[in-house]
Amino acid sequence: MISTLIALAALAAGLYLIAFHGGFWRLTEHDRRFAPADATIPPGTRVVAIVPARDEADVIATSLRSLLRQDFPGRFDIVLVDDESADGTADVARACAAAEGGADRLTVLSSRGPDRGWTGKLAAMHRGFDHVLALPEQPDFVLFCDADIAFEPPVLARLVAGAMARGTVLSSLMVKLRCESRVERWFVPAFIFFFQKLYPFTRVNDPRSKVAGAAGGVMLVRPEALARAGGLAAIRDALIDDCALGALMKTQGPIWLGLTDDVFSLRTYPSFADIERMVTRSAYAQLDYSPFQLLGAMAGMGVVYLAPPVLTIFGESPAREMTLVAWLIMAQAYMPSLRFYGLSRMHAFALPAVAACYTWFTALSAWRHLRGRGGEWKGRYQARQEQPTP
Repeated sequence: MISTLIALAALAAGLYLIAFHGGFWRLTEHDRRFAPADATIPPGTRVVAIVPARDEADVIATSLRSLLRQDFPGRFDIVLVDDESADGTADVARACAAAEGGADRLTVLSSRGPDRGWTGKLAAMHRGFDHVLALPEQPDFVLFCDADIAFEPPVLARLVAGAMARGTVLSSLMVKLRCESRVERWFVPAFIFFFQKLYPFTRVNDPRSKVAGAAGGVMLVRPEALARAGGLAAIRDALIDDCALGALMKTQGPIWLGLTDDVFSLRTYPSFADIERMVTRSAYAQLDYSPFQLLGAMAGMGVVYLAPPVLTIFGESPAREMTLVAWLIMAQAYMPSLRFYGLSRMHAFALPAVAACYTWFTALSAWRHLRGRGGEWKGRYQARQEQPTP
């Protein structure tokens, strides 16, 4: 009887997710469809990029070079906020700008680190945004972007043209993560799949929906709208800063979030431990540090992803048949994410095993939070109300 109820729940959840959850699995929101074909950018349009960087000397030259080479008809300047780097990030950035003939377009600011109550990245972004607000000529847009990503030349123009045509106050791109190592091929597509399930892009992009989110790698904002919303100080303690900014900006006007093939991550995840660190840093924060939400999330993952293969193999009729259908439904939903990364669709049938690992990552994230080790990033522990243990 219990197995039949679990099977019914798994089947109902699968049917709901594939039919009524914003079509998240179809990957329809893409930056190449963001700007209308006839969209134009006035020649005087100005954009300033703010790039927070902490110990990024190995990738910052590649990232800055891609920004300096943007095919953009207006004025595009870059503010690099060096967040207490110990590896010469700022010097590498200046040398790169000089080699590209763009030294006059790069400003390097030093950060003293986050003040109490701020997370590190948001503090660095705030330092850059304050600098921009103090400029004698305000830009039309501010581009917040990570220091470990690279852009193809048309991206900025495409993003600005789309933002102008649609009137968005925030336009964000989900960077294409590296998917080359064996571990990356197993876990990266699932990361995108689960993110879109949490924040269905079609609902994020619907002004009538309360769902709001963003992807922190690339976020183009209208500075006057961000200032009107209270600036970055309004979300200063957010560990998941991008989605917090998405929710803040949706109070000011339309926002848009989509995938892209033309901005890609330079960060590598060669081992299982690297993926684990990436997920555990913020997984418990996603659940608002709630033990009850943690238990609910783990139970939900168990019913939706883990129960179907177990009951299909070891269960009895009718639970076996229902969970087989549920397994096939979720495999079908996962296939577009695999195709996006050029992987075999056969990987879809291993989604339960990957989901089991993500469930473990979530539990481990909560455990690290309880030990005062939550939100770790490059030597900082910055999850809410954390004090490192001796």
